[in-house]
Amino acid sequence: MTKIAFIYPGQGSQTVGMGETFLSDDRSRGFFDEADRVLGMKLSTLMLEGPAEELTLTYNAQPALLTVSCMITERLAREGIVPSYTAGHSLGEYSALVASGVMKFENAVEIVHKRGLFMNDAVPAGEGTMAAILGMDAKELEEVTNHVMDTTGVVQLANLNSPGQIVISGTKAGVEEACRLAKESGAKRAIPLEVSGPFHSELMRPASQDLSEVLSKAFLMNANVPVVANVTAETETNAAQIQDLLVRQLHSPVLWEQSVRKMIELGVTVFVEIGPGKVLSGLVKKIDRSVTVLPVNDLESCEKAIEELKK
Repeated sequence: MTKIAFIYPGQGSQTVGMGETFLSDDRSRGFFDEADRVLGMKLSTLMLEGPAEELTLTYNAQPALLTVSCMITERLAREGIVPSYTAGHSLGEYSALVASGVMKFENAVEIVHKRGLFMNDAVPAGEGTMAAILGMDAKELEEVTNHVMDTTGVVQLANLNSPGQIVISGTKAGVEEACRLAKESGAKRAIPLEVSGPFHSELMRPASQDLSEVLSKAFLMNANVPVVANVTAETETNAAQIQDLLVRQLHSPVLWEQSVRKMIELGVTVFVEIGPGKVLSGLVKKIDRSVTVLPVNDLESCEKAIEELKK
């Protein structure tokens, strides 16, 4: 029997107009209305009309992406399409947790909005950054970042995305020096990323502490579908353990390649990427070309995936 995983993109995938093709359906529209109600702001207008600069702000992008991802998940569930496992990249882990029954959508949208605010406030603008290093393995790159940590400033592996694609994060000086040394040590390219902070680095510890307080008051349930966690790349179902991992996730590397390999090891042959863009679909294909990947980001791709999955 085919095992399906639902996977959810993180920050950076947001686009103005996302989710628009679903809004003629009342139940889908309800997700936009609920997000507006919970947050006390017109998030839906920002999602549909922009401006893009405002939608891109961490504390807007996070609830916006969650809203669209959860809306599409509900649409698939209505057609009887449900996963064997879920996983999400960074922020996307919250959409996975809603799909797995750990959080209700209205709680998750409030939590990720606050998470975005905490992340935004953790490091003053311009002091931290991230960069993608291409064509270098994790062990070699870690030797570079350890050296820079000792000599220049904070920098560490942040996203282990796929073979030959690793994102580093830290202070501006630390990341720039690590990029220079990585290229000297054989990396093909070092690409600075347009991000508002040094996510998944030690510099996010203050945000982790704030998030911990918010999560301690949230009502998390045990997962009814196992979630493969960013921090461990292992399946998790226990609510208390998941809560702890969400706190650690903010300052720990996202083990995305390992998470995808774990799901394949567990028998997953179809990955459905739910949400704007196709970033994760590309990464999954780089990790293992033999699996089927279905990106679902608008009504047309949703209907196509439903048809495919019902065969």
